[in-house]
Amino acid sequence: MARSINESGSSWVFPDGPLEEIASRCDVITAASLVGSCKFYHDSATQSVALPASQPFGMPCVLHTHQTEVPPAHNPFYRVHKFKQEGAQKDKQHDAKDRKGTLCQLTPLDRISSDAVIPDGGTGMWAGANGDWIALLGFPWNWELVNVYTGRRIPLPPISEFKSTPDKLVFESNDQHLQLLKIAICRVPTAASNYTSFSVLAIFNAAIAVLHCASSRWTVLDNQFLAYGYSDAIIHKGIVFAVTQTGEVYAWNQLSWGPLLISTAPIPPELDEQGRYNLGSWWLARSPDGSRLFLVHTWGVTDGRDYTGLVRILPAAATSEGRHGRTIRGYGKGLLGCEVYSMDTSQLMPPRPWRRIISLGSYSLFLGVNYPIIIPVEDGAEHDRPNMARSNSVYTSHHAVGLAYPPSPEICRFSLNSEDCTVGFQTNIRWTWRQVPLWLIPSFANARQWNLPSRHRLCRGGGDGHLEALTGDNIDLIAAHLDVTYTVRLAACSRELYDMISKDEGKMHHWDEPCLLMPPPAYWFDEHWDVARASRLHDTVYDLVPLDHPRRSVALPFMHDRKWLGANGDWIAAADHHEWCLVNVYTERHIPLPSLPDSKIRHSIVSSRPAYSFNWRPEIYLLKIVICQVPTKGGRYADYKLIALFDKTIFYLEGGGDWRMLEALTPAPDYPNYCDAIELRGHVFAVDETDGSTYFWDTANENPMLPFVIPPPVVDDQQYAWFLAPSADGKRLMIILTVNKIGIANAEVPPDIPYAANGLQLRQYPPVATYVFELDPLSTARAGDFLWRQVNSLSDHSLFLGLNYPIIANLKKRESKAPDGTLVPFMRKNCVYTAYRNIRYNQYPKILRCNLQPDEGETVGVISLPKDGWDSVRQAAMWFKPALNIARSVLPLKKQ
Repeated sequence: MARSINESGSSWVFPDGPLEEIASRCDVITAASLVGSCKFYHDSATQSVALPASQPFGMPCVLHTHQTEVPPAHNPFYRVHKFKQEGAQKDKQHDAKDRKGTLCQLTPLDRISSDAVIPDGGTGMWAGANGDWIALLGFPWNWELVNVYTGRRIPLPPISEFKSTPDKLVFESNDQHLQLLKIAICRVPTAASNYTSFSVLAIFNAAIAVLHCASSRWTVLDNQFLAYGYSDAIIHKGIVFAVTQTGEVYAWNQLSWGPLLISTAPIPPELDEQGRYNLGSWWLARSPDGSRLFLVHTWGVTDGRDYTGLVRILPAAATSEGRHGRTIRGYGKGLLGCEVYSMDTSQLMPPRPWRRIISLGSYSLFLGVNYPIIIPVEDGAEHDRPNMARSNSVYTSHHAVGLAYPPSPEICRFSLNSEDCTVGFQTNIRWTWRQVPLWLIPSFANARQWNLPSRHRLCRGGGDGHLEALTGDNIDLIAAHLDVTYTVRLAACSRELYDMISKDEGKMHHWDEPCLLMPPPAYWFDEHWDVARASRLHDTVYDLVPLDHPRRSVALPFMHDRKWLGANGDWIAAADHHEWCLVNVYTERHIPLPSLPDSKIRHSIVSSRPAYSFNWRPEIYLLKIVICQVPTKGGRYADYKLIALFDKTIFYLEGGGDWRMLEALTPAPDYPNYCDAIELRGHVFAVDETDGSTYFWDTANENPMLPFVIPPPVVDDQQYAWFLAPSADGKRLMIILTVNKIGIANAEVPPDIPYAANGLQLRQYPPVATYVFELDPLSTARAGDFLWRQVNSLSDHSLFLGLNYPIIANLKKRESKAPDGTLVPFMRKNCVYTAYRNIRYNQYPKILRCNLQPDEGETVGVISLPKDGWDSVRQAAMWFKPALNIARSVLPLKKQ
C-alpha cells in the first residue's frame, strides 16, 4: 500500500496507507463504499493485506438491529441528507433523502460484532437480501430494492390482485388473508441492464407472485392443489419452485405449465413416527454449480407457540461458552437436526427422486430471509476450539419476517458430520429488534459496477483518482464515522479535502469549540468485558463531547497504559509507570520528559490511587502537569515550558533543560497547599488553596529567588476553589474563585435531566458565588502594591478551567442566558466552566457552569458524571478544543 499521498512527506497523516487507516475506522458498509469510490482505492484494496484484518469482507455475517437506539443526530446518512446544500441538483427518484440510514450490526461467526450503516426507508422493514441488495417494505405498497453500498433504490410496483391492510405484512385477496413471509431476490439488478431487469418472488403463506422488471406487473402463481402454507421459494433454471410447510414441492413454468406437484416430503421414518417434522422448517436452495435443486429440512428449533398434541422438542443446551461477546450453546444429538436432499430438475414429468446429501464437501449453506448462500468455508481452530465457521454445514436464521416469537436458538449451525453437535446463539441480548436478522456477506466485488457512468451513483470514480475523487457526500459520510483525530488527518491530505471538511456542512465536528475529553460512558457502567469489546470499545478511544452537540470519538493510541496529566492546544502530558512525556494528539509526536532530580526526591512510586505520590520529606502528590507553552516546529519541539504541580511543591521545566524546584521555604508543617499554577510573562504563579495567597517566581534566574506573595482578593470564612488564568490579551493574571461545595439544604440531590443533544446528565443547583479578579503582577510587584480588580464581565468570552491549561473561548455568537430560563443551550458566553481540578480529584465529580452576571434566582448548571465506577476510570475529564489548524500547517504549497 502507498503511504500518505501528502507531498510534504508528513508520515503522520496516514502512516499505514490512507485506505487501511480510514476503512478500519469506518463501519464496514461505508468502508466498502470508500473502496468503490475510485480506481485508485479499488486497486489498492484488492492488493491490501491489512484491510481484511480490519473489516469482515467476504465473511458470512448476520445483519441485525443494533443493540442501542441511535437518534437521527448520530445517524451519518441522516446528517448527509439533512445538511445537503440547497440548490444541488436532485433526481426525483433518487433524491438525497434516500441516503437516510440505520445503524445496524454485522455479526461475523468468529469475530466480534461491528457496526454497519445501511440505507433505510424510515419505517422500512427488511424482507430479503441477495448480494449487494436488500428488499425493504414500507406502507402502503412502498416496496423497494436498495443497494446497501450506493443507496440506489428501485421501487417495486404493487400487486394489483392484492389489497393492503393496516398491517404492512398482511394483504387480502378474495376474502382470504395473506401473510407475507419474505421477498426472494432471485436475480439482482445490474448496471449492464440499466438496473431494469431482475427477478423477484413475493412469498406469502398461501400465494406466490413473480416480477421480472420494475416497469412490468406482478404475476400471481395460482395453485389449486395447495393444502398447507408455503415456506420458501426460488427460481431455478427459469422455473419457479416452492416448498410448503409440510415439505411438498410445486413447480411453475410461467410460459407453458404449472402448478406441478413434483414431490411430497422425503421424511425419514424415524422422524415421521415422532412427528418432529411438524416442528421443522423447509428451505430451497441450489447446488454450488447451479445444476441441481436442494431441499433442506431443519427440525427441533422451537418458538413460543403452543404445540398441543405434538411432541415438542425442547432444545436444552448441553454446553455453553462466551465467545466474541455472545454466548454459544451446544445441543446434544437428537435435539436438533438437518437433512439435505438433491434433485436433478432437467426432467420434471415425471420428476426424478430426491437423493439424500451426506456431505457438502468444502461448502456450507446459509439460509434465512435472504436468498440462499452457498460458498466454500475454510475450517480452522482458535485457541484449540473449533471455529463457528465450518464447512459441510447448514446455517439458519429466521425463515420469515414479522415472526411473533423468535426461533430458539435464533442462529443455528447444523453440521452434516454425524459426530458434531448443533450449536446456536442469539443476535441480541434483549428481544428488542424490529428487523429480522439475515445473512449478508460484505464485499466490494461489484465496486466496478458502482462506478459506471451514472449521475445517480454514490461515488465519483475512474481514471487515476485518489482522495480527491471522493464527492462531498462521501466526505461527509466518511467524516461521520472517523474520530476527530483521523478527520484532521484526512483534511491534511490535500487542500481540497481541507476545504470540504472545514466547511463541515454536515455539522458533524465543531471545530474551535471547547469540548469535554473523557472516557466513554461504558467505562462507568457495570458492563461485561465481552460486551464492551463487542461494542468496539477500547481503552484508547475516548469521547469528545461538545456541550450542545452529539458526542464524537477521539482515538488516542498513545494513551494505552497511560494517564493524562494535563493538556494545552494539540498536546497532552501523559505518564505511565516509567516516564512522563508530551504527545501531540494528531501527529502522535512523542517528546520524553526528563526525570525529577534525585537530589530533590530520592525515591518515586506510582500509587494505586488515581495519583502519583512521592516519598519526599512529607509524602507529596502530583496534581497535574501544566503545559504553559507548547512545543513548536520552529523551536525544533524543544521550546516548551512545563510546571509539575504537586500539592506541597512545584517543579519548572524549559525544553532542553532539567526540572527546577521552586521553593517557598515555609516552615513545617505549614507547607503550601497548592491547587493551581500557570506561567505568565516569564514568571510562575501558584495559588494556595488554604487562603488564596498567590506565590510567584521569576524563572529568568537559573536559581530562582524566594517568591513574592500576593494576598488573596477575598478574605472570609468561606471555602473556595481557586483557579489561575491569563487574561485574553495575555498581559494580566486572573484569579477565579467559586464556592468549593455546592448542594441543597437537607442534602437533597436534584434529579438528573437527560440532555438529548450529547447524552450528558444535567442538574440544577442554587446559585453559588463566583468571582473573577485580575491584576498586572509585574507592575504591581515593582510598586509593592498588589491590588486585585474585580472583573464583572467577560464580555463575549467564557473561561474553561480544570486539568487543562485555561481556555478563553470567544463565544460571540452565543447567548449569555437561555431565552426561556432553562439549562440549555449549555454553552454560553460570559460564564466560567470548571471541570476536574487535578488528577486526584476523586470526589463525586460535578462540572459547573457559573454565570458572572446571573439573573435573580438563576440556577447553576451542572454536568453530573456517574459516581459509581470512578475508581476504575481514573481519567479526569478535561476541556479540549479540536482544531484543523495543524492539518493546514502541513499542506503542500500547491494543489494536488
